[in-house]
Amino acid sequence: MSSKLRLDLVLVLPEVPDERDACVQRLGVLLMNRVGIVSSHAYSKEGEKPQLCVHYDPDLITLAQAERLVRATGAEMTGQFGHSILPIRVVDAEDGSSRIENELKRVDGIVAASVSLPAQVVRVEFERSKTSAEAVSAALEELGYAPSAAREPRRTETPPPGGLRAWYGANRELTWSLTAGALLLTAWVGEGWFALSQPITIGIFAVSYAFGGYDLVRHSFSALRRGKFAFDIDLLMLLAAIGAAALGEWAEGAFLIFLFSLAHALEHYAIGRARKAIEALAELAPPMARVLRDGREVETPVGEVAVGDVVAVRPAERIPTDGKVRAGRSSVNQAPITGESVPVDKAPEDEVFAGTVNGEGALEVVTTRAASDRTLDRVVKLVQEAQTQKAPTQRFTERFERVFVPLVLVADAMLIVIPPLIGWLSWADSFYRGMALLVASSPCALALGTPSAVLAGIAQAARRGVLIKGGEYLENLGKLRAIALDKTGTLTVGKPEVTELVPAPGSSAEELLRVAAAVERRSQHPLAQAVVRRAESDQVALPDAGELQSITARGVRSSVADKVVEIGSLKLWTQDGVAIPDEILDAVVTLQGRGQSVMVVRHGDQWLGTIGVSDRPRPGVRQILDLLRKLGIRPIVMLTGDNRGVGKAIAKEVGVDEVRADLLPEDKVTAIQELLKVHERVAMVGDGVNDAPALANATVGIAMGGAGTAAALETADAALMSDDLSQLPFAVGLSRRARSIIRQNLCVSLGVIVLLVLATTTGKAGIGLAVLVHEGSTLIVIANALRLLSYKGERSNGEATA
Repeated sequence: MSSKLRLDLVLVLPEVPDERDACVQRLGVLLMNRVGIVSSHAYSKEGEKPQLCVHYDPDLITLAQAERLVRATGAEMTGQFGHSILPIRVVDAEDGSSRIENELKRVDGIVAASVSLPAQVVRVEFERSKTSAEAVSAALEELGYAPSAAREPRRTETPPPGGLRAWYGANRELTWSLTAGALLLTAWVGEGWFALSQPITIGIFAVSYAFGGYDLVRHSFSALRRGKFAFDIDLLMLLAAIGAAALGEWAEGAFLIFLFSLAHALEHYAIGRARKAIEALAELAPPMARVLRDGREVETPVGEVAVGDVVAVRPAERIPTDGKVRAGRSSVNQAPITGESVPVDKAPEDEVFAGTVNGEGALEVVTTRAASDRTLDRVVKLVQEAQTQKAPTQRFTERFERVFVPLVLVADAMLIVIPPLIGWLSWADSFYRGMALLVASSPCALALGTPSAVLAGIAQAARRGVLIKGGEYLENLGKLRAIALDKTGTLTVGKPEVTELVPAPGSSAEELLRVAAAVERRSQHPLAQAVVRRAESDQVALPDAGELQSITARGVRSSVADKVVEIGSLKLWTQDGVAIPDEILDAVVTLQGRGQSVMVVRHGDQWLGTIGVSDRPRPGVRQILDLLRKLGIRPIVMLTGDNRGVGKAIAKEVGVDEVRADLLPEDKVTAIQELLKVHERVAMVGDGVNDAPALANATVGIAMGGAGTAAALETADAALMSDDLSQLPFAVGLSRRARSIIRQNLCVSLGVIVLLVLATTTGKAGIGLAVLVHEGSTLIVIANALRLLSYKGERSNGEATA
């Protein structure tokens, strides 16, 4: 556990002592119920406001999260600590994150650091009295990890180079590893079958060493030049290969280097998929805004738009700022922010968000939040912070490496030096046993057992249309206890459809649909298009309609057969004082109670009836959720930005256990954190940008591939690429089988190491037997891992097939 950090909060408390004490106690209890908060206690200084000291664990909660948490309680920050999220250059080394973190922590004033290599960012928390954000950035540059100018691609008129050179640049590590394997095979075949001379085969093995071990050597010498030599598994594998060569076991060493470099290359190949996640989110909002100044529209960078400025938004444009509508009426597609399945009508005084898409009307928006404080900006920041939080498995692996490698090196040195000094063995025999021990204890099977299972699991998942972005997420999928799913586009199709036609007395369903579709086919509104699609599906012949008049936030007006047709919500008539029949009012209440959007249709003086429109659940979704329950995942929670009525209606139809509605992105993050507190391991399945922070905060974030935005796919840990929710039980089952195989491989590899260490140190086994058993165990764990390639999925009774 890392050292705990401290926050000092200035409290705004009641004047009455008893009430003040009760308030402090409630605040302490509230904070202690949050993951990452270690302890809290109140204190006061004479002449100053009471303060609350909060201690938190930076491994479990970031400074920014702690600050947001305490501000939500009404407390004020004293500003003792600060934090920065800074970009870093591309780091190829697998252990690069821990190396960067350790070097930053040595800088005076920096108390915590966490690196996300896929996102190429580092979160640094520092004490303001000792350093500043500028000094932290300078320290990062001095250490050599600041992004270079080459990190930002130049905008040129010529396309980037293609062909073989471009492919080699993107796959250099993999190419060199495969070259090392080819050279190894050439030397082995030449020596065994064609009687090549020893100098030639040694030369070929040496070249194989060079290709396979280049990155290992480069990383080690790079650290050595900075005086930060690290004892890790990479170093142990390198020393084991050198030791094998010194003992004449060139093939063993080359094979070891080849396998390890290949595993590194394959892991690094997938690491860059999420590097554009933050940029994709930020690019939702336009960089320029039309600000009204002295009656003119002035193109202004969004960063220069101040609170209170009036921004003009034309039809079909993205809204550049958060604000309130001052003039104009329109429908706004808020799905990127709130997740609502249909556009929301906006009128003066209504709130709009940056990054949402304006409909057919022009708006004037009064800016209420500066560029850095917009809802979209908060979404981006939440994703950045979540990406730098480490998983428990990663922290355990780092601790294991720090202990295991030095112990092996110390034990090996003692075996070489101590026995000759006390007369037990000759120097030659002692050195031989030392090299044998180094080969025996080289964690080849240990190093490959898990990655091979991960790679096989990821490959089989890809065959079935499931993208899993790493071994951590493959394992965590099998540990899930609860799952949260977004409604729109995840549990539902994401495309509104006409679900009910309720004709009024004297009318018919066909007449209701015929007149409504004739008018609505001139509109681009999603609800209108749903009506048209229903008419086309029912093959209803549509009459000609007159010019369409849009009455924003209420409905539309046109004409059919020389009679006025009005379609919309009840507001279309109630605002003009028109009496509405009880039959229509009852139908509206009934449909709304079922969670449907309602359209009322009137033709001349005749009320034709009401049309219910809603987003239908995905086919078979109830059966999919039942299968997840059979796998032991419960509760299944639905998160939605839609109103509670719609949420409850969909929830009842699909059979979820719990509904949380009217949620903004921050609310979804809170919901995930609350579920994590109760169930420890929770997955989030979503498809929109508004889901990105929740996806990042969940144990595993899963994006719907076909319907999901690019940003959600990049941010998520896994994606259902075929947009098929039925693959979710398959992914969970595959993960559980992978975890079982990983445990088996760990037992085999550790057991073999223990046996070989005992055998080589006591002289019962020489290098030849050590190599044979060592490589045999490696083949066993790889073969065991490859069983995942035959995994078929979960049967309806919850049993796995493979």
